[in-house]
Amino acid sequence: MATKPPQGDPVQDAPKVAERKRAAAGLPAIGHTLRMAHQQMGVKRTALTLLSVNQKDGFDCPGCAWPEPEHRHKAEFCENGAKAVAEEATLRRVTPEFFAAHPVSDLARRSGYWLGQQGRLTHPMYLPEGADHYEPVSWERAFDIVAEELTALSSPDEAVFYTSGRTSNEAAFLYQLFARRLGTNNLPDCSNMCHESSGSALSETIGVGKGSVLLDDLYQADLIVVAGQNPGTNHPRMLSALEKAKANGARVVSVNPLPEAGLERFKNPQTPKGLTAGTTLTDLFLQIRIGGDQALFRLLNKLILDTPGAVDEEFVRGHTHGFEQFTEAASAADWDETLAATGLAREDVERFLRMVLDSERIVVCWAMGLTQHKHSVPMIREIVNFLLLRGNIGRPGAGVCPVRGHSNVQGDRTMGIFERPAPAFLDALEREFGFAPPREHGYDVVRAIRALRDGEAKVFFAMGGNFVSASPDTEVTEAAMRRARLTVHVSTKLNRSHAVTGARALILPTLGRTERDLQASGEQFVTVEDSMGMVHASRGRLEPASPHLLSEPAIVCRLARRVLGTEDDVPWEEFEKDYATVRDRIARVVPGFEDFNARVAHPGGFALPHAPRDERRFPTATGKANFTAAPVEYPHLPEGRLLLQTLRSHDQYNTTIYGLDDRYRGIRNGRRVVLVNPDDAQALKLADGSYVDLVSEWRDGVERRAPGFRVVHYPTARGCAAAYYPETNVLVPLDATADVSNTPASKSVVVRLEQSATD
Repeated sequence: MATKPPQGDPVQDAPKVAERKRAAAGLPAIGHTLRMAHQQMGVKRTALTLLSVNQKDGFDCPGCAWPEPEHRHKAEFCENGAKAVAEEATLRRVTPEFFAAHPVSDLARRSGYWLGQQGRLTHPMYLPEGADHYEPVSWERAFDIVAEELTALSSPDEAVFYTSGRTSNEAAFLYQLFARRLGTNNLPDCSNMCHESSGSALSETIGVGKGSVLLDDLYQADLIVVAGQNPGTNHPRMLSALEKAKANGARVVSVNPLPEAGLERFKNPQTPKGLTAGTTLTDLFLQIRIGGDQALFRLLNKLILDTPGAVDEEFVRGHTHGFEQFTEAASAADWDETLAATGLAREDVERFLRMVLDSERIVVCWAMGLTQHKHSVPMIREIVNFLLLRGNIGRPGAGVCPVRGHSNVQGDRTMGIFERPAPAFLDALEREFGFAPPREHGYDVVRAIRALRDGEAKVFFAMGGNFVSASPDTEVTEAAMRRARLTVHVSTKLNRSHAVTGARALILPTLGRTERDLQASGEQFVTVEDSMGMVHASRGRLEPASPHLLSEPAIVCRLARRVLGTEDDVPWEEFEKDYATVRDRIARVVPGFEDFNARVAHPGGFALPHAPRDERRFPTATGKANFTAAPVEYPHLPEGRLLLQTLRSHDQYNTTIYGLDDRYRGIRNGRRVVLVNPDDAQALKLADGSYVDLVSEWRDGVERRAPGFRVVHYPTARGCAAAYYPETNVLVPLDATADVSNTPASKSVVVRLEQSATD
């Protein structure tokens, strides 16, 4: 049997610290996986559920978006994927009796860990204006409440429709259709906070805002660069792909401010070797200072240009634009400035260059460590420059690989969840459904928070996620949410966003990925798109956690009928009964999904077209791949300050906290820790084990403080520090965002460390 949830919040004021690990996975991962799964699901349910994860006839892991190989292991999941499944398939329940016992004021004082551990939501719940307790409500009344608030708005643009990356393609397509049928493009999503910088840079330079590689390309690469990414915690199944690439002769360069166990050595728990020695993955570790990546790649590009025969001149002449301006900018790259910006040794950069010149096929992978800076977009553009120079886009074993962190975040964007939709998408929507969608751009995440703060948005509707905890500038975000007339969250589990509400609030419980979805026409499946543009089916196997749950597509369709009226020309009732009818419409609106139902019936699904990868065709404004020549930027630190990056612990998935340990980094029983280089700590007179407040500094002069963090001496890059989010999101100013993409700059926060009152 599963264990009961914790009654009280665990004390986290004395985290224990040990030596960091230098290898990931292995027997400890197996033990940890089974222990957590048993706590949530019990033995029988654990076996039934985990053996269906990522199988061709099973359900897609609700965790990360790493793709599945063609030939799958019977246990095609990682430790953190198993945790995500266990949390969703848990036998614990949050019933109306729970809400009767816990007022919202009590929930607001609880940690995210405690809230998430309580279990699955079972009933629609309503918080009336002025009340402190959620109360059960019928689905019909819940939809009436949403309709009351939406129809009372002076403009549809006073509503915000947020999407989390867990939402299926079918639900996302219906959701954006409803929002646009209502009359708004206010469709912010979690991409705004993560890979928006990638999409912005790649759309401009290669014409497609997605990665250009498939799994086979990694297996065929000569050199794989992993920059600003910790796959051992955030995308653990990527380690298997790197292991296979290494076996095929690839070399791996890791570029990161922190050493990460998963990139040092991988102990594959599915092989005899993995359970003993494991595989060394990284051939060269470049411990770069936070935000120095653009400077590094700019210098590399200059050195490539200066090397006779190193540039693929035929590719550059035939497929690129802007080469002359780029070479002029690259020629100004300076060794001294680059070494200062990166903190690297010259011999390490030169070794990296030799590895590049020795490699015919190169893949560059990255994640949030590159996308959440003020200069993230030019940083990623410079990586594209690096690949274009040697023709490493549009051939096997080479390309760009932004690694997405949520299972269908890329698919949601493909389905039209975007505040700035392409005119061609809106044209197709208009042809298919016979109405004129709004053309004015809507709010992204940051602009949505501003609109709520300023009273310009009054209804906030979230399809999944934990918006309050995921967003920057926590105090500003929470105050903005509390100004709303109505906040609505479609959720599987309790989280902090349910405790930070508008005047009225609804929690609408929905089916999880693991659960059977039975509609009027029979059992349904949904589809998802992984980080490499592969689309495949996902079929839940478990009975729903409660008979009172609705699927996400059903929630959207019923809400649309209530708000738009039963005479609306869109066949919402038909869509709810049979998701195949939704896929038929997607096939006529979204390029690449032609004959959708037939193609997704193939085990493993299908790959979406990608012109740069498939044809070396670049659908940009120039019709070619674009070199760019932005000025080099990197953070400059005032004296006595550190540059903080926010990151996940190993017992964490986005804002979901599975446990209080980060075993690869040697942290146990607590999350309020700040990792500081020992030399920096000595200069700042910070003893290991002392307690500090983290205070961010930004141009607005507002003091943003995160109190009571234990100092941990840790081998970070000099001048750099790290701490877990969402606890440190309070330090990220709402207006501190990336140029172009408007993504919160959560990876480069200037902080000072002050002795804490708790020390």
